[in-house]
Formats: sequence, C-alpha cells, structure tokens
Amino acid sequence: MPGISGLALYLPPYRVQLADWCEWNDQPWDKIRNVVGRSFRMRGPEQSVYTLGANAAWRLIQAYDIDPREVGYLALGTESSSDNSAGAVIVKGMLDDALAAHDMPAMSRECEVPEFKHACLGGVYAMKAALRYLATDGAGRKAIVVCSDIAEYERGSSGEPTQGAGAVAILLEAEPQLLHVDLSRAGSASDYRMVDFRKPFARFRDQSPRTDGQMQDLPVFNGRYSTSCYVDATRHAMNAMLARQPDRNPDYFHAVDAVFMHRPYHRMPAAGWAMAWLFALADGDDAARAELREYCTAADIDPEALFAEIAGAAPDMRRRVREGASGDDAFPLASLLLRHLRRTDVWDRVVAGKLSLGSEMMRDLGNLYTAALPAWLAAGFVQAAEDGLDLAGQRWLALGYGSGDAAEALPMRVASDWRAAAMRINFHEALGTPKDLDHDQYAALHDGRPAALQPVPAHDEFVVDHIGEIDRPDFRDTGIEYYRYVAAS
Repeated sequence: MPGISGLALYLPPYRVQLADWCEWNDQPWDKIRNVVGRSFRMRGPEQSVYTLGANAAWRLIQAYDIDPREVGYLALGTESSSDNSAGAVIVKGMLDDALAAHDMPAMSRECEVPEFKHACLGGVYAMKAALRYLATDGAGRKAIVVCSDIAEYERGSSGEPTQGAGAVAILLEAEPQLLHVDLSRAGSASDYRMVDFRKPFARFRDQSPRTDGQMQDLPVFNGRYSTSCYVDATRHAMNAMLARQPDRNPDYFHAVDAVFMHRPYHRMPAAGWAMAWLFALADGDDAARAELREYCTAADIDPEALFAEIAGAAPDMRRRVREGASGDDAFPLASLLLRHLRRTDVWDRVVAGKLSLGSEMMRDLGNLYTAALPAWLAAGFVQAAEDGLDLAGQRWLALGYGSGDAAEALPMRVASDWRAAAMRINFHEALGTPKDLDHDQYAALHDGRPAALQPVPAHDEFVVDHIGEIDRPDFRDTGIEYYRYVAAS
C-alpha cells in the first residue's frame, strides 16, 4: 500500500506575533490565543507561492537524499496561483537550477507536472492522484506533492488574524516510511455552496498597483456560513469513510489513535471533529442515540430537537443563502451541546486527546491553506519522535477540507519504521529565527510596499529575481516571474 515517506517545510522568515497584533488592533489577546494561535508568517519581498513551494521541495530532496531522476510525478496543490497556465513545472524549473548548482542530475524529463486547485483541499487531491500514479503507471517511481499557499485577508476584517504563508513538500512511495494511506477505505464529499469562500477575478478590477509587482489575493468569504459548510462537509466525508470501515460508526471515534484536519485556525478542527462525532451518534443505533440523549439531558437540551437538527438529511446550504440565513449557525443546538461537552471528560477522550499530537506546535504557523494539513502531520511526527512515543501500527486519520465545498477523509496507518524518516523532518529548522514585524512593517508588507522593510538575506533558497515588464511585438514577458537560486553562504 503506497503512502508518505517524507515531509519538509518552508516558512518565510517574516512573523507577526498575535499578541502584538492584538495590541495594534485593541483585540483580546486571551481570546485570540485560545481560538486562533500565537503567530503567523508573511510572504517576503522576494517571495511568491512558487518560490515557497520550490524551497520546500528542495529541502525535501536534500533531507531524504532523493535521486531527482526517480521522481516521475511532481504536483502542486495551491489556491494562490499567480499564473493561470503553468504551475508545478515552475517549481520543477527552480529545482533543476539548484540541482545544477550542486552538480546533481536534473529532474526527469518524463516527470508529470500537474497543478490541483480546490481551495485548501488541492494538496489532498494532489496526494490522492500521486498515490494512484504510484499504484498504476508510476510503479517503481517516486512522487512529490508540493502544497504551497499565501493566506491574506483584508486588514480590519474578521479573517485578519488567521493569515499565513508557507509550503510543505511530501515524498510518496510504494513502500512508505511514515504512513500507509488506504484509499480503498477513504471517504469523499462535495457540494456547491455559492458564497462560502471564493476568489473571483473581479477582485482585481480596481486593485491599486503594488510596488512589489504582486496582486493581492484577498478572498471573498462569509465567516459564519463557512463554519457551517466546514462542519457539514466533514460530516459527509466521514460518513462515506465510516461506511467502509469495520467499526460500528461511533466506535471509530474512540478507536482511531490520532486525527489531523485542515486547520484554518487553532479551534476549528476540534469543532469539526466533535460535530462529526455527534452526527455519528445521531445516525447510529439505539445505544448510540441513548448516549447522545444523556449528553443532551446533562446540557439541558431537548434531545428530540437536537435529533431533528442533525440526524438524517443535511441542511440545504444554498437555500440558506437564498433565504438570507447564511449568517446564522446551521447547527445551533449542536453548537450549544459542544460548549457543554468541552467541560467534560468525554471531550478529553474523544476530541482533545485525538487532536493533541503536534497541535501545540501548529499555533505558530498560522493558516497555510493547502499546506496546513500536511504541516500538522509533520508536527505530529516530530513531537512523537522527541517524546519517545511508540506509533508503529497506529491508526491515523487525515481529514481535509476545501471551501467551495468539498472534504476528504483518508485513513492511514503508521509505518513500523517511522522514526528514522520522522527524524529528517525539518519542522524546527523551518521555524528558524524569524524577523518579528512591528505595526508599520506589517502594514507595509501586507499592502505591497516591501521597500519599507529590509529583506532577510536568502540562504540556500529561491527568490523572485524580477517580474517581466516587456510588451513588444517580438517579445512579451509582462507579469512573468523570473527566479534565482541563492546558494548557502
């Protein structure tokens, strides 16, 4: 069974401490720390989604001694593309430059280079395609999936503290060293949700020119509606996966050893996982429904009203938009029950305990969109290796989500010899010693005025050298990024 053999991260060195951000914006630090996290990273003056991805892939090749000629599949998962034609092949070109600088062979000319786009789920879709490649016409080869994104939100918006930037590269092989991924028991879900979280080109019509030459990729989103969509989509992906599992549906939530989910901010995965558990109880047998009734009674909630809200058919999310109810919680009673359960022992067993591995380390990454889920997997392995945990044979679950609306539930099993590969994950090195931004520096970088910031020197990485501006009949390169590899000093 093919799966994951290696993980490598790249984070830009520019950091915003959320404690500072709260002071700048008169926001409650205790709430932001508990709900969102501690800090987030920002794209630097000479960086783009493609340099972030190439830097992660270059670190993967170095850390795992990958022969580039053996890589037959290089995929890019992102929702931050600035080129609507090329994608992964741009990363491949940069890697070839670094390989040449180190007198190493180039990537194979036979390597496939697709890009996958579906909001934060693009990387998971790329990984599934890579696994299918390894099981079919790519037998005997290696695959690399690069998840790279830049999460930007308008200053003053509710999404501003959930920004982030970074990339994770994933090595996949037929005989994996970290995780076996069982696609035969995976679950998928999708449903069009209209205004959940979108990036229409209309956003760029009146955008003021930036001195860094980039376009600002601010999404159109509706926060409360997006949360309801997240809960509903993960429920359906879980239902599809649970139908393929040998466990009785609610039992799976106790049996799985660790859970890793798309992570837009710190508290969202716990809410999504707990909701999926409540749905499984509501749709379960008499014993499961009796258990849910006990929780309702303890929380002073009418059990039958809760069953009417969450059992059986899902809410029509598009109708809620048409009726002007998109800003309302689609699951108000279930949300109320979760607030009660957070104070009980069962929350520690079924929710917090399952989501704990690597979770604390993720508080300093911010929202990485497609890279958030694989970054959490990396953090989990690093923590386990440092704590001396025995993971061999454990059942893990990766639950991905992409606004728009889709979700994937991937059952995994930890490889018996996982520790050696986990020790190569560069999580702490990627965190590095970042440059903390003050308010003026943050505003300048956010708004595309990088001249106000002294760049951190590049080191064994790729940068944007310049952006083309030529528009002649005999040659055109307007908007095309040119890249440069900066060797280690």
